[in-house]
Amino acid sequence: MGAWELLLVGAVLALGLCGVLVPGVPGSWLVWAAVAVWALRDPDSLAWGVLVGATVTLLAAQVLRWQLPPRRLRQAGATRRLAVWAGVGALVGFCVVPVIGALPGFVGGIYVSERRRLGSHGDAVASTRTAMRAGGSSVLAELFACLLIVGAWAGAEIWG
Repeated sequence: MGAWELLLVGAVLALGLCGVLVPGVPGSWLVWAAVAVWALRDPDSLAWGVLVGATVTLLAAQVLRWQLPPRRLRQAGATRRLAVWAGVGALVGFCVVPVIGALPGFVGGIYVSERRRLGSHGDAVASTRTAMRAGGSSVLAELFACLLIVGAWAGAEIWG
């Protein structure tokens, strides 16, 4: 697979990660489609293994999301800025402490957004809890699954 094709797959993966944070955008399906195109264009056992792993991971994330409360973030007062901070926090956490760092990074991003908006620590903690109960855990499950897939794809490209 050429460099331009890899850049295009990477761009679609990044778009899918951003799409997870926007309601109504099929971010996880964009991530899966990018990995599927990559695996079809570069058909070796590692690529197919990543595709199978991505499929299983996304199916498990969907089952988990059905068990979690539905997305009610807008009614709870969540803004687009909160989603951006949560996504950036998850991405930074994922890079600082590979894989498991996305979890505290996501919650930390929500906290930072609410701390900037509300000013005090107590109010920010209460607002973070409300956002996580209102649907943040559902978004986190989907985002974490997509980050795992992107990490597997990047690892396969770098070391594979």
